[in-house]
Amino acid sequence: MATLLKAKPVLSEIYTQLKFDIEKLGKMPCLEIILIGENAAAEWYVSNLQKKGKKYDIKVNLRRFSNDISQLELENVITELNNNINIDGIMLQKPLPDQIDEHVINSLISPFKDVDGFHPVNLGKLMLEQPALLPCTPQAVIEILRFYQIETTGKHIVILGRSNIVGKPLGLLFLNKTLQGNATVTTCHSKTENLPAITLQADILIAAIGKPEFVKPEMIKDNSIIIDVGTNLIKDASGNDKYVGDVDAEAVYDKASALSPVPGGVGSVTTALLLTNVVKSVKLNQNKLFY
Repeated sequence: MATLLKAKPVLSEIYTQLKFDIEKLGKMPCLEIILIGENAAAEWYVSNLQKKGKKYDIKVNLRRFSNDISQLELENVITELNNNINIDGIMLQKPLPDQIDEHVINSLISPFKDVDGFHPVNLGKLMLEQPALLPCTPQAVIEILRFYQIETTGKHIVILGRSNIVGKPLGLLFLNKTLQGNATVTTCHSKTENLPAITLQADILIAAIGKPEFVKPEMIKDNSIIIDVGTNLIKDASGNDKYVGDVDAEAVYDKASALSPVPGGVGSVTTALLLTNVVKSVKLNQNKLFY
């Protein structure tokens, strides 16, 4: 029977530290969110950030743009925000419309204000194990493991998913010479052959594949630890909307030793860590630390 790795106690610790750090700053941090088009999930996430920002004295501004915004128009907005000394962090809410080159935009956002941690400089510093603004979802996985004192050193960690947002940076964090690193990491993806044979070797399995309830009991070994990064909206048997992860939680519950729930797991911690990155960005912009 699995222990549930709930976000609530992790969040209590993070937000307590966040409040303390903001009091020491001597200013109210300011986050600028860019939202393009209409997306229900994106709207919910942004609304949640605004509520949390108000609660913890972080100013959260929102700029809305229609779905037909051009690459040049968006680049001009980013440049304006980079040059605005009153803006500490910039967040570009995904998904983006097809006409936008995401790689160019990620590279244009100042690495000092890149609270998502997607700038090539920040990702490069992650690889080199140097201090930087790091992607929030991988950080959230690490924080949950740290809080629940789950050992990673020498463990075989299997990551389902190779995205630039989760899978790749998380793999680097697990390889780093840190308390929540020093692991042996295998990354699987859509072209991986005989997937269950690999996931069955995992001491810790990270599911970040974007497929609802994909991970079944026959894919995990007894007493393994499962971290579910997925958030998928499906219809339940009664036709009602329901959020589930990439793991069939009910099915694996009796086989795993620990499991992060969805909702109430990685996603909630990700939000908290984005606000933490805003505070870190203030320090970067004040002192030009690390760069």
